[in-house]
Amino acid sequence: MSDIDWLSRLLEMITVKGQLEVRCAYGAPWRVAWDRSAVHEIPYHVVLRGRAIIEDPDSGTVRELVGGDIVLLPSGGPHVLHDGSGAPPAPTQEHLAPAGWVVSENDSEGEPLDMLCGRFLIGPPHDRLMRNYLPTNLVMHAAGGEPEAGVASTASAQLASLIGMMRMESTGDKAGGYAILNALSSALFTLVLRAAGETDQAPEGLLALAGHARLGPAISAMFADPARAWSLPELAESCGMSRATFSRHFQDRLGRSAFDLLADIRMGLAANELKKPGMGTEAVADLVGYQSVAAFRRVFADKMGMTAGQWRRQARESQ
Repeated sequence: MSDIDWLSRLLEMITVKGQLEVRCAYGAPWRVAWDRSAVHEIPYHVVLRGRAIIEDPDSGTVRELVGGDIVLLPSGGPHVLHDGSGAPPAPTQEHLAPAGWVVSENDSEGEPLDMLCGRFLIGPPHDRLMRNYLPTNLVMHAAGGEPEAGVASTASAQLASLIGMMRMESTGDKAGGYAILNALSSALFTLVLRAAGETDQAPEGLLALAGHARLGPAISAMFADPARAWSLPELAESCGMSRATFSRHFQDRLGRSAFDLLADIRMGLAANELKKPGMGTEAVADLVGYQSVAAFRRVFADKMGMTAGQWRRQARESQ
């Protein structure tokens, strides 16, 4: 099974919606600060033109972004973007674009920046899963010419094309522009994860595992048939490894065991099933591979932060 299969299954399980919020059109000096996001939100920034410095206090990183760079912050931590000059930022003016997003501008004639800022909204309780398995921040580059070293040309080209479409939609006021931009934002999330998983040095977490030449088959197998009573020897054999080698590499790459990941996949699927009318806890437990309802309830509460009954009531009330 290919890498894209596990990614498709993950995103079938987890609802991710993109939302463009601000288009920044600045001349240096400029500075924008973002507060900590809600638990179900992942901020993103796309540098269309120019360059920006992003400071992420949670990870202690300072990084330069250039045109074509896309940054996701799955941690949702507070962060600052600026031009790097250290000069006091020029005053900004904001106005609402006809299609519904905010345009923020200044009158400075310094080095220009064109940047899209928004959020990915992840429905609860799956936001916990994404935060646990994605890196604190993730930066990918959509090359317009030769692809970045280590990135498959298809992923790089698709990202570049997608950003080009976002640029065009965000500069016009055609009917449906806001809806199209939000749909493109959702696609951006998937393409960034795909591109990150295809790099030679994938970031930590699930992307590092899925992009690992030898560990990838185990990931695909668990996503393909999560209810199966997988054993450690079976998963190790699928990767052509001994049990000890498989366990060590899995733990080193993910920081969790294979069975921790399997339990998270099962509980994510269970959360979706519990929302359906007529699906009792016993039936859902059996569907995701638990013969013991008590064990299922215990694992669900541990992974999701609430009991199965509490989640069912919350989900149905929201519906």
